Amino acid sequence: MIRLKDLNIVICKADLSAIPDGKVLINTINAHSYNVARKDSLFAEALQKGDYLIPDGVSIVKACRWIKAKSQPLERVAGWDLFEYEMDKLNQRGGTVMFMGSSEKTLALDVKQAALKYPNLKVVTFSPPYKPEFSDEDNRAIINAINHANPDLLWIGMTAPKQEKWTYSHWGELNIHCHVGTIGAVFDFFAGTVERAPIWWQRHGLEWLYRLIREPKRMWRRYIIGNTMFLWHMLGEKF
Repeated sequence: MIRLKDLNIVICKADLSAIPDGKVLINTINAHSYNVARKDSLFAEALQKGDYLIPDGVSIVKACRWIKAKSQPLERVAGWDLFEYEMDKLNQRGGTVMFMGSSEKTLALDVKQAALKYPNLKVVTFSPPYKPEFSDEDNRAIINAINHANPDLLWIGMTAPKQEKWTYSHWGELNIHCHVGTIGAVFDFFAGTVERAPIWWQRHGLEWLYRLIREPKRMWRRYIIGNTMFLWHMLGEKF
C-alpha cells in the first residue's frame, strides 16, 4: 500500500539541478495519482521505485506538512516546471529530445514550438496507437523507436497511470543514457491545444479549480470526489 508519508519527494524547484546525469526516471505525483495508486499496485510501485518524484500539486505539499511526512516539499513543482528546466538545460549545449505519446497532430505542433523556443534541439517524435493496452508488437515498436533515437532527453506523455506503468515496466529494455520524464498533459500545453491556468491561479494553488471550471463534465469526478478521497486518505495517515 502506498503511503504519502513514506515517499521520497523532491523538495523544491532548485533541487532539479541536483539530479545527476545519466538514465534517470522522473515521475510526478498529485492527489489524483495518489488516489489511483491506492488501487493500482503496479502504478504504486512505479511511483515508489522511480528515481525522482516531484510534487505536482499544492495538495501534496500541504498534506506532507500536515501528516509530518518523511519528505517536506516547500513548493509545488509542476510537470511543466520540469519540462522547462530540462529543455532549457539541454538547449544550452544542443542535443536530441524525444516526445513519445499523444497524437500526430499534437506532436507536429510540439515540433514547431520547439523549433521556435529551443533552436539548438533536434526533436524526434513517436505517436503510439490509441488503445487501453499495447500489444507485444506495439511495445516492441515503441522501445525500438526510443532506442534508435538514442535521445539526450525523453518525454513520455500518455496520461497517468499508463505512462508511468509503461515506462517502469519497460525500463530495463530502454538502452538510453538520459533523463526520462512522464509528464502527461504537458505535450498539450506546449502544443497550445490545451490552455494552462493563468499565472495567478497557478501561484495560489488553484490550477485544479481553473480546470474544473473550464471542463466541469470531464473534471468534476477527479476534483470533487477525488479531492474528498485524498483528504480521507490523509486522515488515515495522520491518525
